[in-house]
Amino acid sequence: MTLATPSLPQTLYSTSAVRELDRIAIQERNVAGLELMERAGQSAFDLMCERWPQAKRVVVLCGMGNNGGDGYILARLAKEAQLDVCIMQLGDKSNLKGDALAAATKCHALDLQSEPYQPNLIEKADVVVDALLGTGLDREVDGDWRIAIEDINRMSEAILSLDIPSGLNADTGAVMGVAVKADACITFIGMKQGLMTAEGPALCGELSFSDLVVPEDIYEQVTTSARRVSVDELKTFLPRRERSTHKGQCGHVLVIGGDYGFAGAVRMAAEAAMRVGAGLVTVATRPEHALNIPLARPELMTRAVTSAEDLHPLLSRANVIVIGPGLGQSEWASSLIAKTLQTKLPLIIDADALNLLSLEPSVSDEWVLTPHPGEAARLLACSSGEVQADRFAAAKAIQKNYGGVCVLKGSGSLIIDTKQSISVATEGNPGMASGGMGDVLSGVIAGLIAQGLKTDDAARVGVCVHGAAADAAAIFGERGMLASDLMPHLRSVANP
Repeated sequence: MTLATPSLPQTLYSTSAVRELDRIAIQERNVAGLELMERAGQSAFDLMCERWPQAKRVVVLCGMGNNGGDGYILARLAKEAQLDVCIMQLGDKSNLKGDALAAATKCHALDLQSEPYQPNLIEKADVVVDALLGTGLDREVDGDWRIAIEDINRMSEAILSLDIPSGLNADTGAVMGVAVKADACITFIGMKQGLMTAEGPALCGELSFSDLVVPEDIYEQVTTSARRVSVDELKTFLPRRERSTHKGQCGHVLVIGGDYGFAGAVRMAAEAAMRVGAGLVTVATRPEHALNIPLARPELMTRAVTSAEDLHPLLSRANVIVIGPGLGQSEWASSLIAKTLQTKLPLIIDADALNLLSLEPSVSDEWVLTPHPGEAARLLACSSGEVQADRFAAAKAIQKNYGGVCVLKGSGSLIIDTKQSISVATEGNPGMASGGMGDVLSGVIAGLIAQGLKTDDAARVGVCVHGAAADAAAIFGERGMLASDLMPHLRSVANP
């Protein structure tokens, strides 16, 4: 029976925390390290058989550490199951030690010897098992290791990675020069945070987890680094409405933006707020757009804004504000954000409002910042590459420097709240790589705040609702998905 769990855990750990879990299990609970390795190899073998039941020839690439030891055990189990097995060892096998050496020795007892790396053998495999580099990788992959990983990605159509795709940073989700692109990955003991964001989701393929049956209470002794959140977990924030509910109880959202040529951005943010349940939504935009937006969505109220003073009566009626969709960076835009920042209402700062904020930084605990990596880079005065190299560090820095809640968008969106607690949202798909998706998210979060959610909770729930709606919209395919395609699904997801 497989040791893998049917669902992924909510708690995420840094690599140092997972090492501590491992240490406690071995040194304080007397679970032998080789026994943990046996369980890892068994759970990986079970997954391989489940995923590729017709596989006859298995090639296992082993490294020098415990990750390689897991590979040796899987290879032995495959041999015992009468599969055709080939083990290729990278690194000098005479330097194997500890549990990895013990695992290799058991293979040798079955006359299953490892051999030096030969790329042509990969092409002959039904499944390639990646047991090269574990979670301790702290520098770019080079030399024979890089060549092997590039060969695996180019030559194999079925790749199983053990614990983590080799070359992926387990803490950041960044690629260390080159990384295996697995079809499936099974990770052990603790869910590594880097598997859930940046390049992690794309490289892991179908992700599974096994706790290796370590004592449950040891998890209470080690601090988690983040928590994985999903819309199912957050349904308690979206209860069924009372029959007596009226629009005045569901809040009033003010959406500010839409410079010349960008009316669509404010319209999408405003409609998204209504689709998740806001009672009233007003759009403050250029006079030219104010006349046209209600023609497409008559439920939206619009007001022409030629100067910051025109915002005054609108601010007094709203209880949450979105500023930034289609705002631009003109003098008009700068005057509107300056006026808006004087209010004490909850704010969702998005798009060009973030770019303007980066020019004149300020701090507030009443706002939600929703940058994509480029906007995050401007907020931190660095490059988007530096943001993506460590998304956790970037999101923490934005929250620390600007206050409030930071939502760093992207694959595995990160939500850092006012207590610097980190949540990772895993809903969503590549179809969201199109214009307007961020505008919809800002409207969703505002619509939830309008209905009474705190900014921290609204950000977490909003990101999950947004991603779940996109997943529902993907029924027709990811390529070609439009931001407006999410609208009917937002309504469905917001009514669990």
